[in-house]
Amino acid sequence: MLVLTRKNGESIKIGDDIEITIIASKNDQVKIGIKAPKNVDVFRKEIFDQIQSENEQASKDISSIIQFIKNKEK
Repeated sequence: MLVLTRKNGESIKIGDDIEITIIASKNDQVKIGIKAPKNVDVFRKEIFDQIQSENEQASKDISSIIQFIKNKEK
């Protein structure tokens, strides 16, 4: 993990297309702004993890349905 120190108003570039700017920091909270192309999804980690979990469950459900259909055709 790369750890950087930035002050309010300073930015970090990721590749050519993504820029993260420190908007404000107060106590234990930091506000950041993210500029990224529209084709790049930006999520809070807990939301991303939830999406991944739901996708995995949906994949298992579809696999079960396909297996059920195959068994019915026999």
